Amino acid sequence: MFESSILKVAVNGRGVVGRRSFLRGIGLGAAGLAGLSFTDLMAVQAEELRKRQMACILLWMGGGPSQLDTWDPKPGTETGGETKAIATAVPGIQVAHHWPRVAGVMKDVALIRSMNNKEGNHQRASYQLHTGYAPSGTVKHPSFGCVAAQELGDPKFDLPHIVCIGRDETIGAGLLGVKYEPFRVPDPMKPPLNTELGVPTGRFVRRLNLMHSLEVGGFGNSGGIDRVREHHDIYKQTANMVLSPHMKAFEVDAEDPKTRASYGETPFGHGCLLARRLVQAGVTFVEVRMGGWDNHANVNDNVARNAASCDPGFAALVADLRQRGMLDRTLVVWMGEFGRTPKINPGAGRDHFPRVFSVALAGGGIKGGQVIGSSSPDGNGVKDRPVAVADLMASFCKSLQIDPKKENISPQGRPLKIVDGGTAVKELFA
Repeated sequence: MFESSILKVAVNGRGVVGRRSFLRGIGLGAAGLAGLSFTDLMAVQAEELRKRQMACILLWMGGGPSQLDTWDPKPGTETGGETKAIATAVPGIQVAHHWPRVAGVMKDVALIRSMNNKEGNHQRASYQLHTGYAPSGTVKHPSFGCVAAQELGDPKFDLPHIVCIGRDETIGAGLLGVKYEPFRVPDPMKPPLNTELGVPTGRFVRRLNLMHSLEVGGFGNSGGIDRVREHHDIYKQTANMVLSPHMKAFEVDAEDPKTRASYGETPFGHGCLLARRLVQAGVTFVEVRMGGWDNHANVNDNVARNAASCDPGFAALVADLRQRGMLDRTLVVWMGEFGRTPKINPGAGRDHFPRVFSVALAGGGIKGGQVIGSSSPDGNGVKDRPVAVADLMASFCKSLQIDPKKENISPQGRPLKIVDGGTAVKELFA
């Protein structure tokens, strides 16, 4: 029965998971679950995950940041360019000189310097690094953030469980449906658009319920009930959000001035601060997008300019989460779609290079203060401990305690695992 009130409907997820993997995943014995139906077991699993209140913040560097000018510098070599290396808070670990603030929190940060992939196209690689799957003409895979929202988000929570901060579009919910589409905040230095009521609350609710009744009685009864459900979900989420006291989380200006200053008075800095506030309020997944990393020319100047806002934002986020006791339950990921060529081109830039690149991670059970894998001395390939995209995705799942083998069903009836193969990088959790 389709509920008539737009503020009461809840639509169940469509994921399935094997009984044994479920029992292992939540650490409960079969004896304690005797008599429960499979539907009940799924509900228990979901509730157990949500009680852990795990969250993830993705700092997305759109365009493909140069590993040689961030986390894997090679000063003094033919491929090193103008970048110098500086010491960090962890003896023996160095990063590029553009990143002094991140260097100071390196005890909480793990670097993977041996990421490798085959996709050198921006769109295809971005899709793969968000979903774990190569693009397909028949299936729209959900981004990992949307999967995390489905798996970890409390359905009773009145803010979106996935928020994307920045002007660029991200990968959406795909086969999971509109319920898990990211809520976009184009400018973190301004409140979200169209989230203030122009009429009294009671009148607003009556309007919504009237609209819903008209849709169900007309278009819905004429074969369009699925479309009505989707439209209903969007409006229900929006209405709950607009009426929520948690909307104060978006008020970055209410933050202590010293805290704002530590993040940096820049769009990216505000985005990182907003991400912390949203996770603190109960949001599951926040993506903060920063473009400008497609440096085919003048790579040194461009990285320096980007790092001027990215370095304090990233470092302050890690330190702030640590200070508030939130880092252990919040996974922070810094990455782009691929790296840049070791060889500097005639325009003093670096071109697309998926063969070896770097990712930085912190929190969420990650053991910081370490480097995993390495590139060859000239930076042209992986020297040891290669890490594939599927391995990285499996690591995200391990951090957030999500079962990577859980399956969602595509519109064609095909079961698709959250992660297509791969093994979590065990060193991250040592």
